[in-house]
Amino acid sequence: MEYLWLVLGLAALVLGGEALVRGAVSIALKAKISPLVVGMTVVSFGTSAPELLVSLSAVLDGYPDVSVGAVVGSNISNIGLVLGITVLIFPIVVNRDSLRIDWPLMILSTFLFYFFALNGVIGLWEGCVFVAILTLFSFWLIRRSRKEGIQLAAESEVEELNVGNPIYKDVLYLLVGMLALYFGAEWLIDSVVSMANTYGVSEKLISVTIVAFGTSLPELVTSTMAAIRKETDISIGNLIGSNIFNVLAILGITSIVKPLEISDSINQFDMFFLLGISLLLLPIMLFGKKIGRVKGVFLIVFYLFYVYSSIALEN
Repeated sequence: MEYLWLVLGLAALVLGGEALVRGAVSIALKAKISPLVVGMTVVSFGTSAPELLVSLSAVLDGYPDVSVGAVVGSNISNIGLVLGITVLIFPIVVNRDSLRIDWPLMILSTFLFYFFALNGVIGLWEGCVFVAILTLFSFWLIRRSRKEGIQLAAESEVEELNVGNPIYKDVLYLLVGMLALYFGAEWLIDSVVSMANTYGVSEKLISVTIVAFGTSLPELVTSTMAAIRKETDISIGNLIGSNIFNVLAILGITSIVKPLEISDSINQFDMFFLLGISLLLLPIMLFGKKIGRVKGVFLIVFYLFYVYSSIALEN
């Protein structure tokens, strides 16, 4: 029964996030907010709403390992599994922005996460630092794109989502999305706790493996479809952007609501895999003209080794 609630929870989170984004984007555009600003704010927060709801619900229910484990596992999964599978389908040519802007911010946020977590708690002021960095970066990106006439992927996504629904449909999407996210988060957390009790493992193990994989599914589907259509230039930027958002927005907002306890297991094990794969991504992007299939296999092997080591650590 736990598996059923887990699947239902993940499905509700994915569908709820999609409905929330569609409704919110359409309402924001009707309010004459520019597609660029909508893409950088409404879409970014909306697509991360499932992870945010899970994180908030978990920490408020007294399961911080579920909250932190899902973020750490998802970030490792995005680079190791999702990027690995994407380049197996079609190799990626790395653009300059991924090297000069996206990766440096990802590594900065990851190391800040590591240093803030060393004392076992990410509190209010650390959360404020995370959110402030994300806010400043978003404003800078908007200004830069307008000044240089760059169309960001977020703006393109808004144009695809703008279907011109009547306002009552937008509100309905919004309400359905919020309800699905709420119940999806509750079902997911209940199933994780129940499975941990049933099988005698930690909530963290289930979170960094099953929950993290589930919350990475949208990125996997998006990146895989982009690879099939040979539009892989956006894939790596989206994946790095998702990792940045997971740390700065999800952990930031969650720790502002309630101090986030970081277990010794995460600090002494999972964190080093996260730092390791984040650092390894630079030479993978830098050397050679593209991220090819050999590098893809390496990334997948790294991810599988992490999952195996996580399971072995519990036994």
